[in-house]
Amino acid sequence: MAALAKHGLFTTTRRLFPSKNIFASSYATKAEKKKGIDRKVGPKIDSSAQSLAAKGFLRPQKEYNPPEDLDLKLQQIFQDAVGSTDQNARLDDINKRFAVFNACYKEFQHCIPNSLLHTIETVDDVVKFYSTPVSTITPYENLKNIKLPANVHVQYDYHRFHPDTDSKFGGITAFPRSSTIVSGLKYKGKYKGHEQRETWPYTS
Repeated sequence: MAALAKHGLFTTTRRLFPSKNIFASSYATKAEKKKGIDRKVGPKIDSSAQSLAAKGFLRPQKEYNPPEDLDLKLQQIFQDAVGSTDQNARLDDINKRFAVFNACYKEFQHCIPNSLLHTIETVDDVVKFYSTPVSTITPYENLKNIKLPANVHVQYDYHRFHPDTDSKFGGITAFPRSSTIVSGLKYKGKYKGHEQRETWPYTS
């Protein structure tokens, strides 16, 4: 009996953990390294750039509007830091690159984020960046600033039912035994919650 139990346990163990290595290494072995083979995939910046770009409008950022004399100020910065105002001049030198970015930040109080530093290669790239305004409002909030069609209405603020403030139905809810509880700390002070009665009459 003990032999049968041992045999069954051994069979089950082999079934669960086969002899074949299922955890194959993604790194090259010593023999492969001697032959110049490296199975390790190097880091790619494309996925990181897409991830940073997809973080949406919740990222903290400052609003920026280009000044009217932007071109004049940028030309002065380029002349002092690079020694040229040529739009095709490259910013390969680290010291000149830092001098341009630092001077631009002091002048406009708007810096190039780390996620876009790799895209700044020439003087023209700096001009394009500082010529682009930055808005901190979402497209939904931007609807307040544009003229909507006559058949479109947008409810910008939450509308919560409360029997004390209801003026259309005399405090009678369309959803009996359904409470409107405000659980978020951010909106507790802004919106008043209401706990509906579980027994009849639901409105009292």
